Amino acid sequence: MVNQATTTPEIIIREISYTDSKGQSLIGYLAYPEGKNKLPAVLVFPEWWGRNDYIEKRARELAEHGYAAFAIDMYGDKKVAEDAKTANAYMSATFDEPDTIVDRATAALNTLSAQPEVNAAKIAAIGFCYGGKVALDLARSGANIQAVATFHANLSTQTPAQKGHFNAEVLVSHGHDDSMVSLDDVEQFKQELDHAEVNYRVDIYPNAKHGFSNPAADENARKNGVDLGYNPLAESQSFDATYALLDRVLK
Repeated sequence: MVNQATTTPEIIIREISYTDSKGQSLIGYLAYPEGKNKLPAVLVFPEWWGRNDYIEKRARELAEHGYAAFAIDMYGDKKVAEDAKTANAYMSATFDEPDTIVDRATAALNTLSAQPEVNAAKIAAIGFCYGGKVALDLARSGANIQAVATFHANLSTQTPAQKGHFNAEVLVSHGHDDSMVSLDDVEQFKQELDHAEVNYRVDIYPNAKHGFSNPAADENARKNGVDLGYNPLAESQSFDATYALLDRVLK
């Protein structure tokens, strides 16, 4: 089911209802430039807060750059969390069954691919924190996506990348002062991708904490007692690098 929502100048917004393989209702947020067809497209996987205003804003920015962008609902029925306890509960539920994350990410990919405005042969994924893991696990599953870009992502997995089964080029943007994903974790991730012969790049941003791309990170840290921090320079530089990757691979 497709529900027409609001239209802003030159950018069309459409909410799209779809389901995963177990029938869970999911509601994505599609943004794309008006009057364009066969667009390169980007899946946008959210932080553990869910498909909130921040992720929708990133989708609209991608649309302004000429992409069809699909902000993903990973929790079902467009649920979002306002506090860390709720966010952790929502996120943890997607780990209860080993296939839930890839199942829902694949459902989103299939839904995006089916949109008439989208070129299904030119799709990438970006992800923030938890969403970075989702994007990477989708690529690890062998999905036909051309690129993955992550921001302060959870890099761990139970299903490491396999040679010949990982199609995406990868860009990882990571904060040097991230206390949730250590530099040792980054090194283990690099070894994983080296072993699978994946084309990747890891950028480490100085004085950047977990959540560095989100202007709300400092307030989220204060409200929830978690070690987050916004860094506008790291945000700007990491997005410049991401758009350079997307433009090169998709356009």
